[in-house]
Amino acid sequence: METSSVSKLLVLFFTVLFVSSKLIHCTITYDKKSILIDGQRRILISGSIHYPRSTPDMWESLVQKAKDGGLDVIDTYVFWNGHEPSPGNYDFEGRYDLVRFIKTVQKMGLYANLRIGPYVCAEWNFGGFPVWLKYVPGISFRTDNEPFKRAMQGFTQKIVQMMKNEKLFASQGGPIILSQIENEYGPESKALGTAGHAYINWAAKMAVGLDTGVPWVMCKEDDAPDPVINTCNGFYCDAFSPNKPYKPTLWTEAWSGWFTEFGGAIHRRPVQDLAFAVARFIQKGGAYINYYMYHGGTNFGRTAGGPFITTSYDYDAPIDEYGLIRQPKYGHLKELHGAIKLCEHALVSSDPTVTSLGTYHQAHVFSSNGSCAAFLSNYHTKSAARVIFNDRHYNLPPWSISILPDCRNVVFNTAKVRVKISHTQLFPTSSMMFSWGTYDEDISSLGLRSRLTAQGLLEQMNVTRDTSDYLWYTTSVDISPSESFLRGGQKPTLNVDSAGHALHVYINGQFSGSAFGTRKDRGFTFTGPVNLHAGANHIALASISVGLPNVGRHYETWKTGIVGVFLNGLDQGKKDLAWQKWSYQVGLKGEAMNLVSPDGVSSVEWMQGSLAAQSQQSMTWYKAYFDAPEGNEPLALDMRSMGKGQVWINGQSLGRYWMAYANGDCGTCRYLGTFRPTKCQSGCGHPTQRWYHVPRSWLKPKQNLLVLFEELGGDAKRISLVKRSVSYKSHRHHRKSGGN
Repeated sequence: METSSVSKLLVLFFTVLFVSSKLIHCTITYDKKSILIDGQRRILISGSIHYPRSTPDMWESLVQKAKDGGLDVIDTYVFWNGHEPSPGNYDFEGRYDLVRFIKTVQKMGLYANLRIGPYVCAEWNFGGFPVWLKYVPGISFRTDNEPFKRAMQGFTQKIVQMMKNEKLFASQGGPIILSQIENEYGPESKALGTAGHAYINWAAKMAVGLDTGVPWVMCKEDDAPDPVINTCNGFYCDAFSPNKPYKPTLWTEAWSGWFTEFGGAIHRRPVQDLAFAVARFIQKGGAYINYYMYHGGTNFGRTAGGPFITTSYDYDAPIDEYGLIRQPKYGHLKELHGAIKLCEHALVSSDPTVTSLGTYHQAHVFSSNGSCAAFLSNYHTKSAARVIFNDRHYNLPPWSISILPDCRNVVFNTAKVRVKISHTQLFPTSSMMFSWGTYDEDISSLGLRSRLTAQGLLEQMNVTRDTSDYLWYTTSVDISPSESFLRGGQKPTLNVDSAGHALHVYINGQFSGSAFGTRKDRGFTFTGPVNLHAGANHIALASISVGLPNVGRHYETWKTGIVGVFLNGLDQGKKDLAWQKWSYQVGLKGEAMNLVSPDGVSSVEWMQGSLAAQSQQSMTWYKAYFDAPEGNEPLALDMRSMGKGQVWINGQSLGRYWMAYANGDCGTCRYLGTFRPTKCQSGCGHPTQRWYHVPRSWLKPKQNLLVLFEELGGDAKRISLVKRSVSYKSHRHHRKSGGN
């Protein structure tokens, strides 16, 4: 009995040791066919979910839905400016709890691709770089520059070490099977020449030297040095090949839709086209697809970049901004993933044999050791086809691919949607009507309390360091009684040239007008008549940023704020005010008083009642209290009656709002290459973004504080809080052509 017991204990001990060693020493390698996990080739389906664009209480549900949708991997960028807001001061809590997010992925049984960058682009403020980085002496971003490389290496090392400490790399038994260094650098590298080439070689060597035990990738970097894998981003990647024949073909961003900008149309990508793009990539030998985005989420706070990127980052993703499943995109892609997995053994074991089935029609056949999988393609955008393959007839809709896991039976066609369509339903809550109080931003004393004065106009970002969207420029102009306009002539005209992004003009405390740039043209000029009187006239210009740039060569050098001020129509002609003495105030008085928090809001006297709710005044603060609605449905604020500003719940920022009306070629689809539909536009004549996500985890059962700052004026009594849900209707037909 004792011998038997000892034997059993030894067997148990070695079994545990074997299992433990398998967990600790999971190997991730690659060959020309695919990523290998413990020596096994895999076709991997991934989806991007960015942890700061949702809340921690949403993460598990989002990852579970991704898993249920057939995903193997969760992909995320790492956001440097969120984690290191000032040098050496780090934040890894709340929405920035990266370790918790990766552990959630692990808990749900999925792998992770950690795209450290640390430049991320991502329509994120300053491309993910902290603003303080701009002011490091001698720095130049993303080139062979020692101060930049030193800072970049320090942050990358910190993230890698944090993951190692938590044993989160697959080589340690964790979920991280891939990491990325740099991001979409190819165009920059070519433009910078020798310096760009030296930098990318340095970045690769630095990353590989961190010894993570998993492969590194560089997207859109054709000359990624070994052993780093270069990968593709785009609407289509079927023409992409890695830069070495022994590297696998990976697609790190298959764009599921597109982002929106204030004043722009809403972009949608038909799921039939997205499924076609993925199937075509796989039939060409692709081994890894990541949907960008699988859940887009929300640009909370002031994290949206661009500038002019909306607070919503929905991206027409399979899981919408609120965490609800979007059909038919989610379900159709789930069926696609299932069909691909049925073909996996044949796909990773052989190269395709390509056979013509007609002018626009092909068969890609994978055959190995008794397994056979076929992809039958119709590249015509308008005409269906009936083809013969293996002595059998197959009907192919236009612009479609049929998948045959056994080379005989079709289990999926990219153009035939068999799942129901989801429709958003909105339900008013008991908190639908708010009782508002208002507090006017103090404009009359601007310049009097300013601590900063200068001869001439200062660049906005250099003054604010992006601590606020708002910078006040104030000065005075003396007008003599003899000026002709005072004798009944025309009013003088004020011209203000701005490098971006928005401007409100006040003369002697009275609002005189606004002007705005666009994402395509950040700069603009305000031109308008102004009321001036004899004597000193006070000019106050509110220059407003709408997110910092996130892409462009050396965007850290781009200017923001006012660059010229002129008065026209005076007796002496054009008067240049640019080199006068100007006073500067960073931010709003209400920001300095912390009116967004319960403590701050109680420090001032608010106007109450119906007059407050109907206030049309610009530069006004609003506050109201409400109880959390019952249930667990996602919540949204309807802001259509307001103008432009920011909104907070219990001190946490929902983001910027702006009822900028969409324009563009709505009702049309944009094409890429030979009639390839990429994104379809809608929403013209309506605000680009009307609804703003209110996370339930930010609410208390009672007395939730809602604060907003309105720049333009609006009707607050029409703001409402609604519950969001989805209903489903049958999808009655598949797509009829390649264009719509």
